[in-house]
This record gives sequence, structure tokens and C-alpha cells, in this order.
Amino acid sequence: MVSKFQMIALGAGLCLAAPIAAQPAFAAPSPIKTLDTDNDGTLDIAEVNKAAAAVFDKLEKDNDGTVDRKEVGARIGKKEFSAADPDDDKTLTKEEYLALVGKLFKAADKDDEGTLDAKELKSKAGKALLKLIR
Repeated sequence: MVSKFQMIALGAGLCLAAPIAAQPAFAAPSPIKTLDTDNDGTLDIAEVNKAAAAVFDKLEKDNDGTVDRKEVGARIGKKEFSAADPDDDKTLTKEEYLALVGKLFKAADKDDEGTLDAKELKSKAGKALLKLIR
């Protein structure tokens, strides 16, 4: 004979064994949603430059007007950093940083419309760009 307690325990066990709908892991808001100031569903170069300038200002901690490899961290690889540093002074000014942003924007803009959509941001250049604007 099964006691009332055993029935409750059995019922609780069955509930725990039932499959639970997979919950999506916490996802950061889409960069388009957070940076798209004109709400057209894409990012244009002005929106990207505004975000990049803000990131540069945040990274530039020593108030010398430049960022070095240490300040940018993993956002820019060593080779890319060197290519973005035309005066070879081992730092990037805001203008040099924004020039790199512009280069990546152009590379990600495959349809040459002057805007980036979610698909273009998933490209190699788009992913590299996102590192510089978030």
C-alpha cells in the first residue's frame, strides 16, 4: 500500500523529471537596438562613429589623447593595431581609431548601402567593428 506521503513524493518527482522548456541565456541587447538613434533598423556611419568615439573616450584612461595596446586590450589584435597606427608611435589617436572603425564599416557594408543590418554585423568585419563600438 502506498502512503499519502509516498504519493506526494512520487508526484513531485514526476514534476521534476518533466522536461523544462529551454530558457535562452541572458543575451545582451542587439547593437542595432542600442545604437540605432534614427530607429531605421540599421546602423549608419554617424551612429557607428558616435558609439566608437564614446568607447575611445572610455578606454583612454590616462588623458593623453591616445590609446595604446594595453588600453584597447583584446578589442584590436596586434597586427590590426599596427596597421591602424600610420605614424608608428604605438598609440592610436581618436582620429586613427575612427579611421579603423570606418575601414571595418566599409568592409562590413557588403551591399554598399551606407548602413549595416544585423546580417552584415555578423560578418568577420562586422564582428571586429562591434568590438570597437561596444
